[in-house]
Amino acid sequence: MDFCFGLLIYDRYLTFFYFMELYPFLFDILKFTISGVGVVWIAIYLIKPYIDRNERIQMLEFRKSISNQTLSLRLQAFERLVLFIERINPGNLLLRLNVNDFTAAELHTLMLEEIRNEFQHNITQQIYVTTKVWVVVKQVKEQTLSLVNGTLKELPENATGLDLAKTILMRISQTEENPYDLATNMIRTDFEDLF
Repeated sequence: MDFCFGLLIYDRYLTFFYFMELYPFLFDILKFTISGVGVVWIAIYLIKPYIDRNERIQMLEFRKSISNQTLSLRLQAFERLVLFIERINPGNLLLRLNVNDFTAAELHTLMLEEIRNEFQHNITQQIYVTTKVWVVVKQVKEQTLSLVNGTLKELPENATGLDLAKTILMRISQTEENPYDLATNMIRTDFEDLF
């Protein structure tokens, strides 16, 4: 029994020393882990502002390059919309069409086709201009279509294209402010706001 008791004490003695030797090792692992996590956290805390700053600089450079690329497209859009307004201006539109060769109804149809075709050709320009400018462009188009349609209704059925042209030009000259000049000035003002 003494022998068993001695073995038990010896076994507990070994287990105690085993844990005593293992305890500092586990404690060292815990210390190194906590200090390692602390060092990583401090490094991230110190480096994060530099990373954020570099990210902001890259974003600004990206926006600047996009802005430079779209600036030329925006300038072209303004040019094309001014050209569109000038082309649908009845004074210019009637000069391009040979009004003497058509009846009023034929000229009316041709003018409507020209205005709609011009608008369809320039419809993508709305991406590059402000909503305000695009609304003005659409209003000018609608006013022009309304002017042409209303003028044809006032004329007799046997009217010539020249009669329609004269009546349209007379109605435009009677307006207080030329809508085509107003629209062009509006686009010019919006263009100047770019710079």
